[in-house]
Amino acid sequence: MTTETLIRIRNNPIVYNYLRDNSYWYKELNRDGNIINEIEKEAKDYYKLNLSDKLNNLNEKLDVLKTFMDIIN
Repeated sequence: MTTETLIRIRNNPIVYNYLRDNSYWYKELNRDGNIINEIEKEAKDYYKLNLSDKLNNLNEKLDVLKTFMDIIN
């Protein structure tokens, strides 16, 4: 694994934590350092940080708020 790849992992806490949970990726990183982009994408999917996930989360929060407002009225 190259130094650039290690720096990129350590500077991104999402990827760092994802790799701690899914250590099998280290084997792939040792073989090919360019796979870091795929790992970043996997980490965003794993922690649900994509735009669609954020919109779904916002929608759920708004539904809870609407339900709460209906109960109050």
